[in-house]
This record gives sequence, structure tokens and C-alpha cells, in this order.
Amino acid sequence: MRPGELAGLKPADQLRKAAGEAMLAVARANPRVVVLDGDLGNSTGAHEVKKEFPERFFNVGIAEANMIGIAAGLAACGYIPIVTSLASFLFNNAFDQLRLSVAIPALNVKCVGSHAGISTGREGPSSMSTEDFALAGALAPFVILVPCDPASMHKAMHAAVAHVGPVYVRSSREPLPHVYAGDDCPFEIGKANLLREGRDVTIIANGLMVSVALDAAVILAEEGIQARVLDMHTVRPLDRRAIEAAARETGALVTAEEQMLTGGMGANIARIVAETCPVPMRFVAIRDEYTGSGSPAELMARHGLTAEDVVAAAKKAIAAKNR
Repeated sequence: MRPGELAGLKPADQLRKAAGEAMLAVARANPRVVVLDGDLGNSTGAHEVKKEFPERFFNVGIAEANMIGIAAGLAACGYIPIVTSLASFLFNNAFDQLRLSVAIPALNVKCVGSHAGISTGREGPSSMSTEDFALAGALAPFVILVPCDPASMHKAMHAAVAHVGPVYVRSSREPLPHVYAGDDCPFEIGKANLLREGRDVTIIANGLMVSVALDAAVILAEEGIQARVLDMHTVRPLDRRAIEAAARETGALVTAEEQMLTGGMGANIARIVAETCPVPMRFVAIRDEYTGSGSPAELMARHGLTAEDVVAAAKKAIAAKNR
């Protein structure tokens, strides 16, 4: 079963295709936007900009650290550089340059990391990024955006370019179901979207896990459990108001992310819950281990990222609430 099938979501194109279309759209809208590519434009979608604006597209090659330095220089000159590569290459190969050249001076650089999470599949762990929330989150001024479908990717890219300061937009190789219909996608940095009402438990998800969370809510509803579902598309800054309201009104929380548990969204939500309204929580995430190759479905099942895993976590959180 594909993610989103139980919830009745329609299949979509690859998110990286939407990312490429979104980069082209913001380049058309703003002449200060330039794109830097780590020789992976066909994989990240950035080649769409090259076709229309070759003078604003720079293939730096497989040299991510150098690419970040160039982006910092362009940002200091008033341009809005979008840096594209695989997420694992950007944050693991160029972390020092991101910290020194972009984060400390808080320059207006936008990083688009493709092939994030484990759903990349058969490329293996060297191409998978499962620590990017933790790494980007360690860079003080960075905003972190995690779209869940093509519509939200377009909104995220426009929001990233409009925001003054460094932003990380997480993209994926895999097709993600249409959570939102066309342009009917509210997107405000730092404000979660309520996708489903519920009184018994709240599931907070982002990226691929949003459609999985909606599937889980359908399963739970068949058993008489009403789950609220939040699309936490902004991992930083988190929507403290929505988190506190969910804790107070449903009394139990589950977080779901295609990311390492340590340093991920769930860990940061737990901090907010502890500060505002402590309630039972359970976490659906990668349990601090690297994976091997496999199909996306195989890897999601192996690491406990299925709708059934979210359902089990929700039941445990509700049981803890009712003790």
C-alpha cells in the first residue's frame, strides 16, 4: 500500500520535479534569484532554471564547500542564491562553510536538499540524509521547511525566497501524494496546518510522513479513535501555539518524521510540551541507526515508519494518558 492510499490521496509526481518547477517560478518572479548546482541538476530539478535562465545558473561541480562559499559571496552582493544538491552532500560535506560563511553572518542563502530521508531507497546510506534536521537546526538562524507534496513545495519555495535569512528546504526523490488540492495550500513559516480534527490524540508530521499520518488517522477512526493531524511543515521555528493547543485539547501526542530521532522534530516538540503542557508522547522516527539499500516501502517498514507504526504509537500515547 502506498502512503496516502487509505486517506484517499491522489498519487503525485516526484517532489524533486515540483522543486525544480518551484525554483523556476521564483527565478521568473525575482531577477535577483540565482541557482548554484552541485552537478546534480537533473536529480534535484534545478536544471529547469538552466533551460530558461542559463546566465543565472552556475554548475559548480562536485564541490559543495566551494559552492557554499560562492553562494555566500553572491548573497553579500545582494543576490538571492539557491544552492542545490543532495541533502546529505550539502549538510555533511559543507557544514563548516554553512556555519562560518552563511549562518554566523546570517546571509540570505537558500539551501534545497534533495533525496532526503531513507525513501531514496536503493542508493544506500551514503546518499540518504537522516541527520539534516539536527545539522540545519544547529545553525542558529536557519529556517527549516519540509513540504509534504507538490503544492506545499511551491509555497515553501516562495516563502523561502521571501524570507530574509538562511533557509533549508527539504526535498525528496520519491513521489508524494497530493495532500493539498492545487493552490489550496496555506503556507506560513512557523504556522502548522490542521489537516484533520480529533479529540483523542494528535499526530504531528511533516514531509512524507504527513500522508502516512492521514492513513493512520483513518485506521484509528475505524476503531473509534479520533486523531487530530497537523502538518508541521516548518521544523524551525516550530508552531508553539499549535503544539500547546494540541497537548491541552487532546492530551496525547505522536510525532512522525523521516529523520533520526535524536535532534529531530519530535525531540524539539517534546521540549515545547515539557515547557507548556506536559502530556504523554510517542515518537515515530528512525531510531539512531543507518540503513542499507532497499525499496522505499521496505525501508519504511524496516524502520517503523508505516501507518501501522503510527497507529501503535497513538494507542500507546492514549493508554498512557488514561492511566
